[in-house]
Amino acid sequence: MDEEFTPLDCLLSPGQQKIGLILLNQPLDQRFFNVLWSKAVIRACADGGANHLYQLTDGQKECFLPDYISGDFDSITPEVKTFYSQKKCRLIETADQDLTDFTKCLDIMVKEIQEKRVKVDTIVILGGLLGRFDQIMATVETLFHAQKMTDVPVVVIQGSSLAVLLREGRQLQLGVNTGLEGDWCALVPVGGSCITTTSGLKWNLDNSTLEFGKLVSTSNTYEDQEPGQGRRPVRIHTDRPLLWSMGIKEE
Repeated sequence: MDEEFTPLDCLLSPGQQKIGLILLNQPLDQRFFNVLWSKAVIRACADGGANHLYQLTDGQKECFLPDYISGDFDSITPEVKTFYSQKKCRLIETADQDLTDFTKCLDIMVKEIQEKRVKVDTIVILGGLLGRFDQIMATVETLFHAQKMTDVPVVVIQGSSLAVLLREGRQLQLGVNTGLEGDWCALVPVGGSCITTTSGLKWNLDNSTLEFGKLVSTSNTYEDQEPGQGRRPVRIHTDRPLLWSMGIKEE
């Protein structure tokens, strides 16, 4: 039986997913922020992510308090740190420099979900796909850490892009008919070669090897449909972790 997942359900209001939300140290998308915040059962900021939350919610900051802020606190401003401390938000200092603030914040969230026994269908990361290329790659690298931490899908959203690392050895059915999907999608073998089979795409793979220097399925799109029929699910099987990225429809 296929394992089913609809990546953009987290942006639907109402949608079915309960989420954990992590805000990274990048400008927040106002377009997505309110619906994600309202659907989150646990909310966190990774270090300077608190600065962006503070700025975005100006005038109603008390209504948008994270459960915790974590990091080595080299990015959060003194004003912001003082404000959230006074509002009794937990400040969790994590000094391990071998891991990024994102990875450490995610690790804390996974443990909180387990300890509090809250139901979370997806952990959503807002930010992490813009700006410095090395930091974008660090975001992708954290998705590999995430698969060792939890079975809960971890998706990264910013601008018009979503990224999620698909697990190996599973037949996955992706729902792509929410109405929020853009035209493009991609399968990127960032961790090594992947033998991959798909259906539901315009250019499908049949036990094909995806590998840098050989074949990478970028600028793909979805199977054509009859008018009014909607998009069929995309089915993917891969023998190694494989990055799925997809466009989000512009406003």
